[in-house]
Amino acid sequence: ENNRLEKKYKGPTVSFRDFHVRPRRDLLSPKYFWGAIQTSRGCPFDCDFCSVTRYLGRDYRKRTVEDILDELETIDNKYITFLDDNLVGYGKDAEEKAIELFKGMIERNLNKKWWMQTSINTGENEEVLKSAAKSGCLYTFIGIETISKESLKEMKKVVNLKIGVENYKTIFDRFHKYGIGILGAFIIGNDFESRDYYEDLADFIIKAGIDAVQISILTPLPGTSLFERLESEGRLRFTDFPKDWVKYRFSHVVHEPKGVTDDEVYRGNNYIKSKIYSTPIFSYRMTKSLFSLRKTDSFYAIYRINNAYKKSWQNSHYFKNFQ
Repeated sequence: ENNRLEKKYKGPTVSFRDFHVRPRRDLLSPKYFWGAIQTSRGCPFDCDFCSVTRYLGRDYRKRTVEDILDELETIDNKYITFLDDNLVGYGKDAEEKAIELFKGMIERNLNKKWWMQTSINTGENEEVLKSAAKSGCLYTFIGIETISKESLKEMKKVVNLKIGVENYKTIFDRFHKYGIGILGAFIIGNDFESRDYYEDLADFIIKAGIDAVQISILTPLPGTSLFERLESEGRLRFTDFPKDWVKYRFSHVVHEPKGVTDDEVYRGNNYIKSKIYSTPIFSYRMTKSLFSLRKTDSFYAIYRINNAYKKSWQNSHYFKNFQ
């Protein structure tokens, strides 16, 4: 109003108990396949690399189940994306709220097909998985990040350490028991990785039954603990901001990793994808997913995701420059 901007505007953390705002979905193109809804903000974890807790806080704030269900009834799309960084959350109360939501979707006969982001601890509660599957869950995005315990410690990925790398497959099998696919996210470019590690990771992805894979290069986003630590250690390579932000896109090594070179990281990325998308192994993985999930709609979603990631890799500089 006074034609003078402050350097920073910081809004308060708001409660969603009395939150009844509805997005103007009439402004969206009807061509969008996925409808979208957000039921919470914040994350109870504080992973080193993640911007969510710095941006939205660790206070996990959930809208009321009735309000969420009321909004879901206004969405015409059959397929729904839950935009929450962690739909289920952590702890008994959060899990009970998730079960209440999923059962509410069933009772209201919403007939939606949907996917979510959640953490690996969700696989410990079969009641959550059972009700999620019955309400239409096709697959879930899970931050697995790494199979190195030392890297998990560095990341402060406490929940994954608690589950234990050796128990990952048991958790994945539990999701599959209810026909829920696993889109596993991994981060490479951590300190002291090696060619042997990338080979082990590729084998793990295939043997553990991860249905679809997202691999990104460790990227210190502004405001994160990772950014602050690498900056204090003088390990950030590109600091001419805002010009250098274009390099911070999860596919570029922007810091000085210890014990591994840039070339090894890029070649490792290409090796993993070359292996999991190779003609015999890709067919094997998809057949394995089909028999593990035993649900046509879940498998079809997983198959489409795999093809999209495969095409993206084949169009990337990794595929062209690291053969």
